[in-house]
Amino acid sequence: MNHPMELHDFIWFLITGGLIGWLASVLVQGGGMGIAADIVVGIIGSLFGGWLARVLGIGVYGFWGAFAMSIVGAVVLLVILRWIRRTA
Repeated sequence: MNHPMELHDFIWFLITGGLIGWLASVLVQGGGMGIAADIVVGIIGSLFGGWLARVLGIGVYGFWGAFAMSIVGAVVLLVILRWIRRTA
């Protein structure tokens, strides 16, 4: 069944995205890009991490597995973004 996202779900979505984006910016040299950009990097990085896990055949289980894969995806995305910004 498809349920619409409620406000508290959306708030947790943003908080988790921000946390993941912030952690990725701590792990990658160069500092953060601001709270809005960290949230975007965290959300897109989480999606990228999930896709990457499926492509590589990595089983991700539970909250901590999904959280770790989200951070991996956000770190990879941040490295790519910083590389693009540096070469442009």
